Amino acid sequence: MMDVFLLISVFCIIEFSKADNCIPRKFPDGIVCVCNATYCDSIEIDVPPKEKFRSYISSKDGKRFEVEDGDFSTEITNDGIVFSLSSTRTYQTINGFGGAFTDSTGININKLSNATREQLLQTYFSKRGSSYSLCRVPVGGTDFSTRPYTLDDSPDDYKLEKFSLTNEDHEYKIPYMKKGLEINPKLKFVSASWSAPAWMKTNNNIRGFLGKLQSQYYQIYANYLVKFLEAYKNQNLPIWAISTGNEPLDPLIPFVPINDMLWTPASVTNWVVNNFGPTLEHSNSSETIILALDDQRFLLPWAIDQMYKTNKNIDKYISGIAVHWYGDIISSVNVFDKIHKKYPNKFLLMSEACSGSFPEPKGVILGSWERGENYIKSIIEDMNHWITGWVDWDLVLDRNGGPTWVNNIVDSPIIVNPETDEFFKQPMYYALAHVSKFVPPGSVRIKIVGLNLWVQSTAFKTPDNNIVILLHNPANRKKKLNIVDEDENKIIGIEIDQRSIRTIIYKK
Repeated sequence: MMDVFLLISVFCIIEFSKADNCIPRKFPDGIVCVCNATYCDSIEIDVPPKEKFRSYISSKDGKRFEVEDGDFSTEITNDGIVFSLSSTRTYQTINGFGGAFTDSTGININKLSNATREQLLQTYFSKRGSSYSLCRVPVGGTDFSTRPYTLDDSPDDYKLEKFSLTNEDHEYKIPYMKKGLEINPKLKFVSASWSAPAWMKTNNNIRGFLGKLQSQYYQIYANYLVKFLEAYKNQNLPIWAISTGNEPLDPLIPFVPINDMLWTPASVTNWVVNNFGPTLEHSNSSETIILALDDQRFLLPWAIDQMYKTNKNIDKYISGIAVHWYGDIISSVNVFDKIHKKYPNKFLLMSEACSGSFPEPKGVILGSWERGENYIKSIIEDMNHWITGWVDWDLVLDRNGGPTWVNNIVDSPIIVNPETDEFFKQPMYYALAHVSKFVPPGSVRIKIVGLNLWVQSTAFKTPDNNIVILLHNPANRKKKLNIVDEDENKIIGIEIDQRSIRTIIYKK
């Protein structure tokens, strides 16, 4: 009798594991989807026949990538909002979407069993997961490490003879970057340094007010960064892009606790033109491109204008401009239009965002749909103003929002619960996946226009010639929509749920 019961139980587990649905767990602020060693909700894109369109829906009331099919019509059939779409009107090409391989990410993944780690990595990088295509990796340590460090903390090591990758590189970053690349061979990496080694700086500290690189170490620091690029390339992890430094104006703010180093637009320009640019150009990592700024958008266009005023040769060395989202509340997204118009040959990349940081309440809020909405709102706005990619911060954190050696706790799309060998997929995870899953690198943003104060929209044409429409309704009531494809002479008529995100896909 016991054997029969066991057989039935095993059969039920096997049958259940075939399902793709979220296993919800309710917290005071909403639900998360729970994953463990044997199960994680997932969904693979299946583009419908040409006469149909398919919607994937997530919502505050608990939907997570719920699938809904529809037929095109040739005339407007409801009294809803009208959007017009045209794939012949094109804008920027997309570089990708993803998150960051911080030390904290690796530490938290390491807390899980091998099987649960595999589930987590698949959930980010596979086609049945988020299909992440662009991820950030720090040079040395950050505030999301358990100690302050760089890759050469030996004072006066002018020849960088003691430069080496650290335990953190080998235990927390490289293995999971390699696994991500194995799952998605098109995955690309972008890097940034938070600080030069303390002995190269004016304050002899990895952080601190007005701490900057001493000019006598300009070339040595350029050599240091190239050594990092070559060390990772030797690990079969070539770095696609590296910025001139993470948040270079943080040291102008007293009491900022994170690792940082001051660069003014003038000083960073002189360093790139005279040291880093030529050194990179003549190295074994010459294919790596350089991104300017890597700081808040309210510094635009001033910071880039100042760089060009300092030395116009900077144009030769920088390929793009990286921005962060933390100061968005005090600046307009329209600055991206201005910078694109002024420097059209420099692409824009949103290289860091996370919830649970100022001005929001600090730390993790499990199940917060509002934080998912903040993500999708930012993504749609940024895409509509020339941003080519959107990169989240820590891929994985613990329930305390860390670890972080400076107690700079924040939130993350995936939170680990190692006591039960499981992890939680937050609404932020689904918000970002609503674009990362459907819009691969090489996609092009296309025209979609609708006069509406509530429903946000953006649209793309993929390399496979599919049309992808991303919609967000933050209102507390449903909205009727008509999306008119001007090129195909067909209309999508839908009703979008309250507090929901919807991705629509169809063949062109």
